[in-house]
Amino acid sequence: MSLTGTRSRVVRTAGGLSVGYRPRALLVGAGCLLLALVAAVFAIGSGEYPMPPGDVLRTLLGQGDPADAFIVNELRLPRTATALLVGASLGLSGAVFQAVVRNPLGSPDILGFTNGAAAGALLVIFAVGGSSALLAGGAVAGALVTGTLIYALAWRRGMHGYRLVLVGVGTTAILTGVNSYLITRAGLTEASRAVLWMTGSLEGRGWDDVLPLALGMVVLVPLVLLGCGRALGMMEMGDDAAYALGVRVEHTRLALLVAGILLVALSAAAAGPVSFVALCAPQLARRLTKAPGPNLLPSLCMGTLLLICADLLAQRAFEGHQLPVGVITGVVGGGYLVWLLATERRAGRI
Repeated sequence: MSLTGTRSRVVRTAGGLSVGYRPRALLVGAGCLLLALVAAVFAIGSGEYPMPPGDVLRTLLGQGDPADAFIVNELRLPRTATALLVGASLGLSGAVFQAVVRNPLGSPDILGFTNGAAAGALLVIFAVGGSSALLAGGAVAGALVTGTLIYALAWRRGMHGYRLVLVGVGTTAILTGVNSYLITRAGLTEASRAVLWMTGSLEGRGWDDVLPLALGMVVLVPLVLLGCGRALGMMEMGDDAAYALGVRVEHTRLALLVAGILLVALSAAAAGPVSFVALCAPQLARRLTKAPGPNLLPSLCMGTLLLICADLLAQRAFEGHQLPVGVITGVVGGGYLVWLLATERRAGRI
């Protein structure tokens, strides 16, 4: 049964440009974003110096006293901004990969791109210590090398989704061993930092951690949503149908894979390889929108909501002790993965 809210509508501008949208998808995206902002206010108010939401809002608007302004703007807001941007980046990249491979298991965690970014970042940490810019560069380089290897191994007269997933799973296993070896060869200080980073952590994040990811998203998000979103929706109908509609399938697929890999790499540089957000966000968004297609914008907003809520839980779950956010996403996401595999098995797809 088709719901009215899932039907696509079109807005035409005076210049002749037409933009399609689904009201229910926009409503889901707006709702997730609003809830994420509410959670962000509570997250900023958490800590050894608690602040009520009203004081947090006044401080964000520039009306707080100097002590509150320092705590909010210099200590807590960078961490919250990192959580929001990393969640958005992972949600969007997960939607891209799952649509490209046409498989709900098509997450960068499973395909190996996250581990590739982690390997590049670890090499930077062990070699030079690594500023945020160097860490981002190492993560991007590692992810791109991994992506090139996976694409080359999975290519056979075109790209097939299940073949890409299988190659990615094997690459993930290899890179997990490589990353573990790198940690064992490091000094105690570097190894301790690397282990915390590999878990996925937002602790101690500053504006220098936010900047590379923010700049990358300014370029990559419009490219994916506006430049490739319509073509990606056509590609979900199959390559032959997309070709018939004028889509340059392989060129578009390659551009989307590169954009998705860069989003994952920049996210890993900012917060470490946070697991399962990219896997869960697109599927949850699809179930809420009840709409076909990649659901790019709702997935982005859902990723934002998932990670800021995970960070809020990580800060408040145990009194006097903060968990790395990757612990929360790993526990929740692992349970979701088991449920997803059981569902796919019952449906006869695996």
